[in-house]
Amino acid sequence: MRNAVIRTPHPINEPINSYAPGTAPRAELKRRLAAMEGDCPEIPLIIGGREIRAGDTVTATSPHKHRHAIATWHKARTADVQAAVQAAADAQKEWAAWRWEDRAAVFLKAAELLAGPWRSTLNAATMLGQSKTAFQSEIDAACELIDFWRFNASFAEELYREQPIAAPGIWNQLEYRHLEGFVYAVSPFNFTAIGGNLAGAPALMGNTVIWKPAGTAILSGYYIMKILHEAGLPPGVINFVPGDAAAISDQLLTHRDLAGVHFTGSTGVFNAMWRTIGSDMSRYRSYPRIVGETGGKDFIVAHPSADPQALAVAMVRGAFEYQGQKCSAASRVYVPKSLWNDVRDRTVAMIAELRMGDVNDFRNFMGAVIDQKAFDRIAAYLGDAAKNAKVLAGGKTHGADGWFVEPTLIQTEDPSYRLLCEEIFGPVLTAYVYDDAKWIETLQLVDQTSPYALTGAVFARERSAVIDAHTHLRSAAGNFYINDKPTGAVVGQQPFGGARASGTNDKAGSKLNLVRWTSARTIKETFVPPTHYAYPFMDDA
Repeated sequence: MRNAVIRTPHPINEPINSYAPGTAPRAELKRRLAAMEGDCPEIPLIIGGREIRAGDTVTATSPHKHRHAIATWHKARTADVQAAVQAAADAQKEWAAWRWEDRAAVFLKAAELLAGPWRSTLNAATMLGQSKTAFQSEIDAACELIDFWRFNASFAEELYREQPIAAPGIWNQLEYRHLEGFVYAVSPFNFTAIGGNLAGAPALMGNTVIWKPAGTAILSGYYIMKILHEAGLPPGVINFVPGDAAAISDQLLTHRDLAGVHFTGSTGVFNAMWRTIGSDMSRYRSYPRIVGETGGKDFIVAHPSADPQALAVAMVRGAFEYQGQKCSAASRVYVPKSLWNDVRDRTVAMIAELRMGDVNDFRNFMGAVIDQKAFDRIAAYLGDAAKNAKVLAGGKTHGADGWFVEPTLIQTEDPSYRLLCEEIFGPVLTAYVYDDAKWIETLQLVDQTSPYALTGAVFARERSAVIDAHTHLRSAAGNFYINDKPTGAVVGQQPFGGARASGTNDKAGSKLNLVRWTSARTIKETFVPPTHYAYPFMDDA
């Protein structure tokens, strides 16, 4: 036993490689891409540390080359889900008994492995499987996941150090226990780092996890498991269980030992999960923790004092990076009439320069949307816009070889038009032009138009306008940006999450999230306890 008060290494955000021509990281990533594109690994379930090949397989393909297979993966059966529950239960006693700094050491080592020898592999897997460019993959699969693992260790230390005051003769303590049962982690396709954090954050705090990754992000998820295995994560702490979401959830959400849900995905799915859990609370050993980050209809609102060029760049980057497939992506923009023609022309000119195609070609700004279902859904919105609004740029789809959707700018005169209200999750930005004199009314419109409240941005050079936006948009975004695009939250700098229909706002990348995966116990120790029952007030006068 170590007699020491342990401090974790001071975390710093992982530097972002530029992948500019002539740099060593660019050459290494291109080499790894070429090698992995020719592979087609068979991806098993990983339960209790064992690789399980269930027999029912799915072929994963690249969105930008949808006839090119990059992996086959096995779908979990009912028996596999039951085995994962048992494996999590078997692993929990020992894992929770580890000193917290030993658990942290696993994730700190994983961060160093990802920063070094595994970086190009996980980036390449994300590019091939999720159609991210080199830069979009770097800020996600490498840097953000490294940051999650490093900063979470520091946040855990900070939380454990929070202790109550003590009176003379008394020692009060708070113990931060793991939850009783398993945590069900459900991750989306669009951020590799989210998968690593949804499973990793509860595990760091002593919990065991059943992780269902998105089938469209299966390759990167598998490599995360390999990194964690090399870092020394014990078997059964995180169980990798891909498969049919509804079938897996039907078993896990009604299981007596469900301790929590860590979810990122659609609002509809999260609402259905909440209904299932709430329908019969008496079935559970304890009240499950429900943590979710869901949809968004993220806005940019510009004041007449805004810088037109900065606004236009934010619109292009905020709406079209990673094909708009970010919960935080700009999807609606409100511009004053006095700026609109200038901002429109600048934005349309930039859109004309954006290259779209195979992410192996580093000249491309955009890849493809994730699959045909997304492609068809976005195409339907574009068809509606062609009939009921004005398409200023883009508006076309190309599905012969990959699921490509052009970056699209739309203008509408109807502030309640569906493309200003509904989440699209694609490279589509809809603009509404307002009268300069209606600044406050427009802020109120922005707040009331969407049920979501994830991210938003205000552009203004007048400070009074920024103050107006702070006031009227206080509840409209959990991550609010001033003169910047509404994407790109950094772990430790901008904890991420929103409220309303955007989730529980438990702020991934902060101590607030880790609190949700602990159950505190208060301990009071009295050094010299009383030996007589009577109190002084009972004495005769």
